[in-house]
Amino acid sequence: MKKLLLLIFMAASFGLNAQIDAISKYFDKYMDDQDFTVVYVSPKMFSLVSKLDIEDMDEEAKMLLKEIKGLRILTTDKDPMKYYNEAMKTFDVSEYESLMTVRDEGENVNILIKSSSEDTIEELLLLVGGDEFVMLSFLGNIDIDRISKLAEGMDVKGAEHLEKLNKE
Repeated sequence: MKKLLLLIFMAASFGLNAQIDAISKYFDKYMDDQDFTVVYVSPKMFSLVSKLDIEDMDEEAKMLLKEIKGLRILTTDKDPMKYYNEAMKTFDVSEYESLMTVRDEGENVNILIKSSSEDTIEELLLLVGGDEFVMLSFLGNIDIDRISKLAEGMDVKGAEHLEKLNKE
């Protein structure tokens, strides 16, 4: 019985690692490409920022920052639909639950999540194709209400799509 549980746990963690690796590989593939804007924020940075005494940062934002384990953002306005379609084929989107899909006036927006429970999200993946390509990946224990509030204060291309989550 213990061996069976161990095998199930290993298979589950391998699946999660394989998907995270796919996102990492995709991110790394374009990290040095000058056509892309690249942002990577490490878990350590989130931890350090959450400990700072920032005057206008509320407790909710600090709690969210403690829970985030990483953020990766790729954006480009060079052939955005090519990269959007490539990303949709690269990532196993069947492993995600779709929170929101919007297709309007040549813009495609997909907000996908992996959940560990009803209220906790392990990963939030935003893919946008239209006038620009945006891939945004948050890892951690994420409360969806907090992430949409945080997005309101982010000055990052594509983050405005996350603000829509709070309105849904």
